[in-house]
Amino acid sequence: MSIREWFEDRRKITGLLKNSVERDSKDVNEMERNKNLSIDYVKINRLWVQCDNCESLLYIRFLRENKSVCEECGYYLQMNSSDRIELPIDRGTRHPMDEDMYTLDVLQFHSENEPAHSDPLHSEDESYKDHITFCQIETGLTDAIQTGIGQLNGLPIALGVMDFKFMGGSMGSVVGEKITRLIERATEESLPVIMVCASGGARMQEGSFSSMQMAKIASALYIHQKDKRLLYVSILTSPTTGGVTASFGMLGDIIIAEPKAYIAFAGKRVIEQTLGQKVIEDFQVTEHLFGHGLFDLIVPRNLLKGVLSELFQLYSLPRKEKKMNV
Repeated sequence: MSIREWFEDRRKITGLLKNSVERDSKDVNEMERNKNLSIDYVKINRLWVQCDNCESLLYIRFLRENKSVCEECGYYLQMNSSDRIELPIDRGTRHPMDEDMYTLDVLQFHSENEPAHSDPLHSEDESYKDHITFCQIETGLTDAIQTGIGQLNGLPIALGVMDFKFMGGSMGSVVGEKITRLIERATEESLPVIMVCASGGARMQEGSFSSMQMAKIASALYIHQKDKRLLYVSILTSPTTGGVTASFGMLGDIIIAEPKAYIAFAGKRVIEQTLGQKVIEDFQVTEHLFGHGLFDLIVPRNLLKGVLSELFQLYSLPRKEKKMNV
């Protein structure tokens, strides 16, 4: 091979290597760009919410400023418990309770499609324990309620807020225990109790343990209301159904409901199948139920704090003793 031919071969090899490096570099840059685009797309999805009623796209920042009420049609979107806590509580005054309490799978509940000793990664339905873990990761909560002590316009109160995003706000043993402890502490410290309800009812995965919570909470409320003569306010949001409606949801001294909320014990389909007849539309909506005397007030979210403050001020006014004519 001549020197000229050797240089020609070297030039060809160098050119091939250069093209290969440039092509690989281009592929890497393209992958990085696509990765960044996908991340940005996820971020964009978190910036907008679609209204469940009119399907309008709502900028989440403005939606939160508007108390999760659609600006286009006035529809009340669901709120998580953390956002609801900010509605009545003064900033920086809340002290949470029992945040480390979590559910145990006492009954070792498994669905019919999943044997008790099957591999959860290859089963069609996840176990109760796996479902709880999933909800804890998704919501950042240990269970379907947050409780604590705070101030409402300077007035100390005990507040419990249910979160429908955690297993439909279902009432299990932890939810019942946290509510009971909140009421008992409020009774000891002579505080009024506010309970914000958003639940599908008792949690079926805990069987009779969940049903027992209804009686336990009612007993604590009896001491709080009847024996100690302290105030309990129940706020019903959409949806409030089942065992929550049948227990502490309807035991308030004052019962407040949000506009157009779905409030029921059994669903429309169950009622129609049981009675064998059709029922009217929207008969389980706040406005219809209010006309039949089920609630005391229908209060929009933006007015809730002011209404509660006036109620508590009225309740705390000193009572004048009647003068007896001798």
